[in-house]
Amino acid sequence: MFKILAFETSCDDTSVSVIDSNYKVYSNLISSQVTHNDFGGVVPELASRLHLKNIMQLTRAAIKKADVTPEEIDAVAVSVNPGLIGALLVGVSFAKGFAYGFKKPLIAVNHMLGHIYANKIDHPELEPPYLALVVSGGHTELVDFQSFDRFKIVGKTRDDASGEAFDKIAKLLKLGYPGGPIIDKTAKNGNPEFFDFPRALNRKDNFDFSFSGLKTAVRNYLLCKDEKFIKDHLTDITASVQKAIIDSLVKKTINYAKKNKTKIIIVAGGVSANSMLRKMMKEETAKINIKVYFPALEYCMDNAAMIGAAAVDKFKRKEFADLSLNAFSTKGVRFI
Repeated sequence: MFKILAFETSCDDTSVSVIDSNYKVYSNLISSQVTHNDFGGVVPELASRLHLKNIMQLTRAAIKKADVTPEEIDAVAVSVNPGLIGALLVGVSFAKGFAYGFKKPLIAVNHMLGHIYANKIDHPELEPPYLALVVSGGHTELVDFQSFDRFKIVGKTRDDASGEAFDKIAKLLKLGYPGGPIIDKTAKNGNPEFFDFPRALNRKDNFDFSFSGLKTAVRNYLLCKDEKFIKDHLTDITASVQKAIIDSLVKKTINYAKKNKTKIIIVAGGVSANSMLRKMMKEETAKINIKVYFPALEYCMDNAAMIGAAAVDKFKRKEFADLSLNAFSTKGVRFI
């Protein structure tokens, strides 16, 4: 058995974790930067500075909580892409320093692959082939995995990601940031059939996504309503918006799975915490006898435990990075 110290700083959460080769999490500490709420979105320069401020203290606390010493760590893992370049550089630089100082191998991890591997923390037996729906603030991708290193992106967003749509629509409704959890909570008491917002690219055998048109449709709808109407029907409006986003995600995933005789679907990323997505995906997969997996809620958002989980297989294959490792911000799971 080996232990991995993992770092995640791709956006606005600083996280450090200790996880072992059996996917047992000894510590998974997260420092969330609530300061960004005042701006309605993440300010990259501010995020980088707060990572720099928090990462040393969080590392000490994570190692202490895991009841290990730095010498007992077998490898260091860090997310290198995608994300905010300045934020990523803080994590990569710190991880490289730790690896060099304690003479530990360094493992580079794609952030989105980390979200996929979050499912293995509670389901270590989970192995490809499977279809992964990766949904977050910056990504919406449908990825057909035949093995860890043999996969094909079969669908992706052509504009806004699903999480981005939640955030932007929440801003139009003056609900605050981040929008996904707020809309999910507000919509619980609403009628999802209140208004039929559009679903884009609704054509057979098209597995791409598009949410910018939905955002525009919501904006135009709100411009036609007065403040009292919006306030009185806020739960119904948010429920209808959520239904439009989730319908698209579930329908395209299920259609691809049926066409290609998929046996396992895994859902990953921050939007995988959405209650309607979980409910609808479970209902639809049960109808066609497909197994579906979601991460535990604590591992849906950005966290270092998922980065460590993705590093386990890389450690076994001795896929180590050298100290010339650098961060890069290119989106997608194709760079793993």
